[in-house]
Amino acid sequence: MVFFTTILKLNIMKKTFLLFVSFLLLYSSFAISKEVLKKNNTFKDNTITILCSPDLYDLTKQWTSAYCKFNPSTEINLITANPDAWGSKFNTGVNLGFISNRYYPSIESVSNSLWVVVIGRDIIVPIINSKNPFIDKINQQGISSFELAEIFKNPQTQNWRSLIENGENAPLNYYLIANESVKSDVANFMNVNQINIKGIEVNIGKELVTAVQNDPYAIGFCKLTDIINSGNQDFVDNIKLLPIDKNGNGQIDYFEKIYDNLNDFSRGVWIGKYPKTLICELYSVSNGIPKNETEVAFLKWVLTEGQQIVVNNGFSELVYNERQTKLEKLNDHKIYAETTKDQYALQNILFLIFIVFTVFLAGGLFVNVIVRKRKNNIKTQKKGLFNHPKVINENSLTVPNGLYFDKTHTWVFMEKDGIVKVGIDDFLQHITGPYSHLKMKNPGDKIKKNEQILSLIQNGKHLNIYAAISGTIIDINEHLITDPSIINRSPYAEGWVYMIEPSNWLREIQFLRMAERYKEWIQNEFSKLKDFLAVSVHTKTAGYAHVAFQEGGELKDNVLQDFGPEVWEDFQKNFIDTAGLR
Repeated sequence: MVFFTTILKLNIMKKTFLLFVSFLLLYSSFAISKEVLKKNNTFKDNTITILCSPDLYDLTKQWTSAYCKFNPSTEINLITANPDAWGSKFNTGVNLGFISNRYYPSIESVSNSLWVVVIGRDIIVPIINSKNPFIDKINQQGISSFELAEIFKNPQTQNWRSLIENGENAPLNYYLIANESVKSDVANFMNVNQINIKGIEVNIGKELVTAVQNDPYAIGFCKLTDIINSGNQDFVDNIKLLPIDKNGNGQIDYFEKIYDNLNDFSRGVWIGKYPKTLICELYSVSNGIPKNETEVAFLKWVLTEGQQIVVNNGFSELVYNERQTKLEKLNDHKIYAETTKDQYALQNILFLIFIVFTVFLAGGLFVNVIVRKRKNNIKTQKKGLFNHPKVINENSLTVPNGLYFDKTHTWVFMEKDGIVKVGIDDFLQHITGPYSHLKMKNPGDKIKKNEQILSLIQNGKHLNIYAAISGTIIDINEHLITDPSIINRSPYAEGWVYMIEPSNWLREIQFLRMAERYKEWIQNEFSKLKDFLAVSVHTKTAGYAHVAFQEGGELKDNVLQDFGPEVWEDFQKNFIDTAGLR
């Protein structure tokens, strides 16, 4: 009897103690919630104040005017200030700021105290005439900043023989815009005094471009926007970018080949392949991550519709993938308009109460978890199991019979009604890992073999996929729009991408492979991938072996997932873009 009485008392004491702790934690939750609301003023405010540097005033003014026109309930106050006043301004009611690193060179040094994100660029480029008689040699060896500087320092040697091996003694004509910021950037790029930057000066970029178009021996420095054909989004006729030998080794290496078209060049600028001294970054800054709903909405607009105003003001817009990366960053702090202050406070309180009861539940399960963990450890030790990451090789892949496979890692299959189903092979999805977004064509679009038909996107990084056959898109897999990872789970069934009515089926399938020949070819792809990761990635990514390989030299599954956009671009060029050449 004494024993049972003792047990009863212990239970009562235990319950009393737990009740006391519950009230204590509940009281704390209210106090913490109050502080959270105080510190996180993340509610909607339709009035924001924007600070901009004088050089970006016109651009920012056009942004604010256009945005308020379509959002009349929003009021934006715009002010300008010199860099030395920016710190104090952000502590006195300023929400956002726009500034360039040309006006404020030390802006990146304050990124630890301010939230800084790129929203556009002013890019200076060297250009040549596409009919330059030495064009092949120029594309092969490129020109370094040192070689260009020597020409400026020694005007008497301004001829193509000084730049190109076996070049003629033809005159080399330099063209420059009469713009101090352009001259300054060119001088910094060549590491020479600005007063030595001399050439044939013209007033505006369009005049310079015309001069170079008419002079096969010319080199000119202008803004990237001056040479863009707005109609086809590529370079204007008779103009090419002068390839820059960035590492100065006398040749354009494969990772420096970004000068052939506008898309490659813009991506190269984003991922750091172009000299920074020729790039002026335009930044949005704020005192911490933007939380006000109006601020977030305005910044999202600047990164989307507002990019056209960037172009209209002579600056370069961000490439699509870079925009998506920055938009995802803002989405992490999305504020919903319907969340009022009272609702937000209630959410915090309910969340903290939930945490309190979760703690009690966790306490009750703690012992059970420990016991199970010990049992599992014992079983693991007995069986000699090790938790190695999954590896991938040709034997790991699923290769169904009856499908045709293309070198761009797509597959096709003709249904009974003559419509062809198209998808991505198992190799590619294993190498990249789960996709976060797809950029697809629409039903009714006509496509040609080797034309881009799909972009596989993973958190801003992407691969462009090309068509294995020609025809008309009849249908798309709409499930992939909301859940693109279906491709990873089921690349040959639920993960199909397009239904296409073929226009040249019998001829084009002659260039495709059936299962057995595909298996032989994919072995070479794995060998090539190992060489690519062991050599190419090593030149630019520290610790690559740990990321890419398991012990014994086996490739890790989803091997590209931990690499950045630069490696993805090199993979694109080596495994997909060149597929038609292999």
